[in-house]
Formats: sequence, structure tokens, C-alpha cells
Amino acid sequence: MAAAVAAFGMTVTLAGCAGASGSADVTLKVVAAEYGTNSEDTSRNYWESVASSFQAGHPGIKIDINIRPWKTIDADVARMVEEGNAPDIAQVGSYSDYAKDDKLYAADDLLSVPTQANFLDQLSEAGEVNRIQYGMPFIASTRLLFYNKDLFKSAGVSAPKDWDDLKSDAEALKADGVTTPFALPLGTEEAQGEALMWLLSGGGGVTDTADGSYSIDSPVNVATFTWLQKNLVGAGLTGPVAPGKLDRATAFKAFTSGQVGMLNGHPTLMKDAVKRGIKVGTVPLPGENGAAKSSVGVADWVMAFKQNGHRQEIGKFLDFAYEDKNVLSFAGQYDLLPVTYSANEAMLADPEHQDVRTFLTALPDSELFPYGKNTWSQVSESFKKNIGRAVERGENPGAVLGQIARDASAAEASE
Repeated sequence: MAAAVAAFGMTVTLAGCAGASGSADVTLKVVAAEYGTNSEDTSRNYWESVASSFQAGHPGIKIDINIRPWKTIDADVARMVEEGNAPDIAQVGSYSDYAKDDKLYAADDLLSVPTQANFLDQLSEAGEVNRIQYGMPFIASTRLLFYNKDLFKSAGVSAPKDWDDLKSDAEALKADGVTTPFALPLGTEEAQGEALMWLLSGGGGVTDTADGSYSIDSPVNVATFTWLQKNLVGAGLTGPVAPGKLDRATAFKAFTSGQVGMLNGHPTLMKDAVKRGIKVGTVPLPGENGAAKSSVGVADWVMAFKQNGHRQEIGKFLDFAYEDKNVLSFAGQYDLLPVTYSANEAMLADPEHQDVRTFLTALPDSELFPYGKNTWSQVSESFKKNIGRAVERGENPGAVLGQIARDASAAEASE
């Protein structure tokens, strides 16, 4: 998500209040991702509040919070596990590799029935490996096309409905002096997300809907990136930075600074743009011949490691963390989407959150990454490393997608 400042990544230990000795019976180590952009909106504030409230009612349990930046948290957790120092709880981007290695508690082992049943069905299923839920959704978002209303008005264009509209709008924006008519962040920060948005808009996807196998270099996917290479990048409509070197955070910052005409974005961008005085319009992702077949849904996950044997204590803390007040607090702070039915209903009914209603209604029909595939984290890394080249001038999009597909096949073969 958002990049963290250097101060983030520090460990915060919240003291328990158990017994005369002044020490708790159990300390839960929690590693969580940084969603904020500065010391005022750091995720540390949220986790401190939840942990303090929990400890007040559970004096035998102390919570040790470690906030890590998104760019390193997956590697940080992997290193902790490899060194035999796994956290009790990690809030990260994927879980399936650890489930495959039998390092995680199943959700059934941790959560009360009401808590587990309250997860949105789509997200519960996405958290499964071999029909057992190991990944517990933490927060969700969907993607829409964002455009700067003032820049569009100045260029005399309206919101695009398909690829032809998108290209002609970008051309008009460029002619009107817009620095980046369409921002295409295929840099390593979250290239797999931008790629999936485009694959869906072209009628394809990462996996085959029939059997769930990877279909990365399918003809329809190759056609999508060939169109991007020729009609946006090759036509000079994606700005001064090559898409393969443009990270999402940089693209978002440029949008909120009024330098970008349009880009694919998530709910948090809406909040940041409005705060900076940008008049934002949103529409479904344009497809080749109309709206894309579905929006992209993204979820971040909570997983619980077995190593320290704190199953009961972890379950108590997670039951507390998934109460509506806590779920809504985090979702509201970052303009993201709650992962439970009750919190979704509360947010939809609250006028304060009307700016994310479009995203909320898009979530049930969105397409998520194949989180439950044990190989997805490796395939995701291949997307991050390679997909930016697929739109470079002189490159062969089919060959680049073929490389990612071969990486996926190799990962599957090593299972």
C-alpha cells in the first residue's frame, strides 16, 4: 500500500497489566503492515489502540507490535520464520506458502464461530488452501478508473467507456499540456495489481476460470499488452517515466498533485486526492468494447503461526480485533473496505462513508488474485520483476508474458 517513512518499522511493545509480578503470562508478537504515509496517520496508532483496549480486558496477555513497511514486510516475515523467530500473528499480503509448509493455524482453530462466519464469503474462500481457511482477511479494496475532472473539462473530454475512448481522451489531455495523460505504474511496488486490472479489461486474467490453472500468456492477454505497448506507451501518453520504473505510490502522488489525467486507483487515493483539492471522477475500468468484465478485488491477510503454541491467546486477540468497532476504525481511517458483513452494512448506511460506496458495491463481483494457490507469491514476484518490460518499445509482449508463464510452471512443478 502506501510507502512508509523511515521512522516506521520500529517495534512497539504495549505493556500488560497482569498479576503482582507486573508481567503477562503470554506475549503475542504481532507484525503488521504500514498503511500510513507519515507519523500522524501511521498504522501504529491503530494497533496500539486495539492492543491497549484488548489488554485492559485480558491482563494475562501482552501484545508486542512491530510495524513494517509494505515494501519489505513479506521479506521481513520470511526472514523471521527462517530464523526460527516467527511472529504469532502477521498481517501481510499473502499466506499460502506458510500454509503449504504446515506453519499456520487454521481459522477454525482460532476464531469463534460468529467471527469466522462474519467474513464475506468471497474473502473466506480466497483465504483457503485445500478447502481449509488459513488466511483471514484484514482489509479489502477494489479498483476503479480515476480521472481529474478539471483536466478533463479543460481538454474537452468525458470519462472513457472503452479503450478507444481512453486513448482519445489521453491524446486530448496531452495536447492540452497534461504531463501524464495516463499513469501506468508497472514498477515493482504493485505491478501484479496493475497487470491484473489490464488483463481483466481485455477479457483475460491470471488464471483460467474453468480449472484455476495459470493462463498468463494466453492470446487474449498478449493482445492486451500489445495494445498497451502500441496505443498508450508507444504513443507517448503515459508520461515521462517508463511504466516499468513507475511505482504506484509515485503515480498516486502525481495524481494528487494535478499532474495526471487518469489512472487506476483504490479508495485511499480518493481520500488523498480530495484532501489536496483534486476534483475526482471514477468509472469502472474501461475494457476493449465497454466496461471490463469485472473489477479487481484486493485483500490483505492475517495469518497465525504455530511456532510459539499460543493458539488460545491468538484466538482471543483476533476475535477482539474483528469486532465491528475495530474493523470500521481501520477501514474508515484509510478509506478502505471492511471484510465482514456487519461492518460492510454499517459503512454502507453511514453518510460519512458515501465516497467509498461505489467501491463497496463493486467488491462482491470483483475478481481477486489467486491467493490460495501455493505458488502465487512466486508468480506475483515474477510479475513485479518482468511485466514492465512488456510495454517497452522494441520488446515482445508475448515473450515477456511467456517468461512469467514459465516461472509459474516452474513454481507449480516444484510443489
